[in-house]
Parts: sequence; C-alpha cells; structure tokens
Amino acid sequence: MTPAPSLSAADTCRESIITDLAERLRVQPHGSTTLTTKALAAIEHAKEINAFVTITQELAHAQAEASDARHRTNRPLSEIDGIPVAVKDNFCVKGTLTSAGSKILSNFIAPYESTVTQLLREAGAVFLGKTNMDEFGMGSSTEKSFFGATKNPLALELNLGDYVPGGSSGGSAAAVAAGICAAAIGTDTGGSIRQPASFCGLVGMKPTYGMCSRYGIVAYASSLEQAGVITRTVEDAAILLDLIMKEDPKDSTSLPYSGPSLKASLTHPARIRSLAIPQEFLELELGQDLKDTWTAIFLLSKRAGFETKVVSIPALKYALASYYVIAISEASSNLSRYDGVRFGYRASNAATIEELYKRTRAEGFGREVRKRIIIGTYFLSAGYYDAYYLKAQKLRRLLAQEMLKALDDSTALIWPTTPTAAFPIGQYDATPAAMYLEDIFTVPVNLAGMPALTLPVAYTKMGMALGATIAGRLMGDADVISVARELEAVRHH
Repeated sequence: MTPAPSLSAADTCRESIITDLAERLRVQPHGSTTLTTKALAAIEHAKEINAFVTITQELAHAQAEASDARHRTNRPLSEIDGIPVAVKDNFCVKGTLTSAGSKILSNFIAPYESTVTQLLREAGAVFLGKTNMDEFGMGSSTEKSFFGATKNPLALELNLGDYVPGGSSGGSAAAVAAGICAAAIGTDTGGSIRQPASFCGLVGMKPTYGMCSRYGIVAYASSLEQAGVITRTVEDAAILLDLIMKEDPKDSTSLPYSGPSLKASLTHPARIRSLAIPQEFLELELGQDLKDTWTAIFLLSKRAGFETKVVSIPALKYALASYYVIAISEASSNLSRYDGVRFGYRASNAATIEELYKRTRAEGFGREVRKRIIIGTYFLSAGYYDAYYLKAQKLRRLLAQEMLKALDDSTALIWPTTPTAAFPIGQYDATPAAMYLEDIFTVPVNLAGMPALTLPVAYTKMGMALGATIAGRLMGDADVISVARELEAVRHH
C-alpha cells in the first residue's frame, strides 16, 4: 500500500509552520511557484488518499506567480502570501466546481466567491483545490461522499490499512496530514473540523459562531455551522483565523470580533490558571482510547501549571439528541432548494414538474442525506414541531447557559475530542446510527456557539492520534488559543 507523499519535509509543509515558509519565500525568487509545483505533485502522488475532488492547477500557478512578484519587491500581503492551502468543497470559489460532496451539485460551477476564500485570496494564499467531504457535511468519516471515501494518511504511514480521516472535513484534514499543504479551511457543524483534525493528529479550530462569515458556504444547518481551520500548529491556526475572522455585511449572523489578535495571544499566558472538566464526560466509560486521552489531559494541564476542576453540566446528557433534531431539521429546510430547476443536477425525461422534483432528489441525494431530510421534515411537521424541534431548542439554550456558567472560575473547558481514535473504513456500515455517537464530545460547543480547538495530546499503541478539546466562553477565542499554545508547548517537552 502506498503511504502518504514521500517528498522531504523541506519540499512539503510536513514539518514546517507558516512562519517558517514565509521566511523561505522572502529569500527565494520563485519560492511560491516552486512550493506550489511540489504541492501539486504531492496531490498526484497521494491519489490513494482521495483528499481532493478538484485540483485548481491553473489558479494555483497564477496565484503563486503573483505572490513571487510581490516577494521580489518586498511587498507580501500577509504571512500566508504564496503558501498553498486547501479549501473544503462547500466553499464557493468563483469559476470552480463546488459540489459539497454531492451528485446533485456535481456540475455546479460557483458564479461567486465565499467571503472566507475571498479574504484568503486578498491575503495572497495559493488555492491548490477543493477537498473531499461527507455529502453536505452529513457524516463523521468522509465515507459518504459522491466522490468516494477519503483515507487517513496517518494510518497509511503506519501500514494499518484504510482508516477514516474523520468528517465531514476529512479531505481538508487528510491534505494537511499528508504534508500536501500548510493548512486547510473547513466547516464545523457538530465537530466537522475538530473530529477529523483529532483523527489525523492535527490542530483544528472552530471560532465563536459568527466570527467567520458563512456567505458562500453551501448550507447544512445554518445556526450551527461555522468556518474554521485545520493546521499543524496552534500558531498556524491563529495566523489563519486572524485573516478570516472578519465581520461581513453579506451574512446576517456575522459578528464583529473585538478581542485581541489571536497571534498576539500566543505569547500571553492564560490569566486564570484553571481548566474546567465536565463531570458528565469524565464519568463516561468508552474504552482505553478515552482513558488514555484523559490521562494525557491531566498530565499536560499539570505540566503547564493549570489546576483542573470538575464541574457539572447536567444538560450535556441531552446535547447529542438536541443537536441531531436541530441539525437535520435545518437541513430539511436548506436542502429544499435543490429541485433540478435552477441549478445543479436535473433528472432527465421527467413528464411533470412534480416528477422532476422527485426524481432529481432521489437520484441526486445520497442515502444519508435523504434519510436526514425525511426525518427533519417530520420534526418540523404540524403536531411534532413542539414535541421535537422546539424542545431541542429549549435544551440548547439550557446547555449554553450551563456551559458558560461552568467557566465562571476557569479560562476554558477541556475534555477529549473523540471517544476513540480513527476507525477502519466501513466499520459502521451495518450500524449507521452508531456513527452518531462519534459526535458525543463535539456537538455541545456548536449548540452553545462557543469557540473550541482540538489539540493532539496522545497516541494509541498502534500510533493513531488522540485529541483534546479546549472550549472557551463566547468571544473568548484568544483564551482558547492561549491555553492551547501552553499545552502544546509542554507536550513537546
């Protein structure tokens, strides 16, 4: 089995961080073009991973050449000017296929640009292509894509076989883990950035809801999903988020960020030396991986000089159920726009408009998406709205209040990101509902709108990564970055 790309660390971004690459580009006349060429070659070499669904070779070369010209005149636009990044395939990139991993959008060329990718363009980033994902973000493994499953590069390097990279931003995580690019952007509706980052041994951060514009992102569950980043280091995450955390008049849920620069917070130790641990998560018994993650959390917290205190958040027991009721209800509404009339896939030879709708959706949506649409429509139907959707929203409010209350005397909350390390592809084929339990640790922060970051803290006996989640109060993104950087520093010693 072919492992992840074998190019040297200096030629890829495997061990380099964004600031290291930026320094190299300042002294190399054709640095970005060279780096981009090697990154594109690495994509070709790593086809087995299936991280990318579209490679934007012409765009990448044009952006790299423009970056080199700026560097020759000592006018780079930012620290990421000329550095290759990957874009999850639910961000609209003008003139590029944007499929959201679905057949129903497999012919959709975006006529406009998402705000997040526009900000990255303006910063001089080089777009290598669009990465694979679970269809419309509905999945925790990147197995449910019209373009096939993505494989975990870490498992391939360890010769363990075909393991999932996590999802739904699995393609983005795999691209970074394989050393193809320095960073990738993704979206996080219920853990879709943090879970794959954890499975691939990376840093992944979802900022406070509203910090990154959702304009130009193919919608799944609008009140939950947020753009974010997947990188190798906490510093890289801070650099990228500083660029894309901007208020946007095109997005009614966008908020102004008034806190300190995330990069600046890297050098400011957390003022309150206490981390809160939810009792409800601590009491779960789900196997050795979870025990090892908790052990690492306590050890690293102590090394970094943090006190750990156990707090009770009773509403956590309802988080998973509340999340799925809300998420798939919103999905049933958002996905109603795909009717075969205005854009996207259209069924052929339909005799009536009703038949066109039915056949387009039956042929264009995958099984998991169809299932969630049907259940979500049921939750929103007359007679069931109050019993399910409204009750879930009330529990959501209660959970948010309890989680914020738990932070009264602590800088951040901390707990494992996932109940297990990455699992083999196909493990949940016979029990698809069991896959939902993979989200038990990730969905609470989406319900509460809080910022959260996953940091690799341990490895299994086989060498697979285990991550810890650090979650902060609303607008407390800088605190999350600060705590994560302190834990990352002691992890390396």
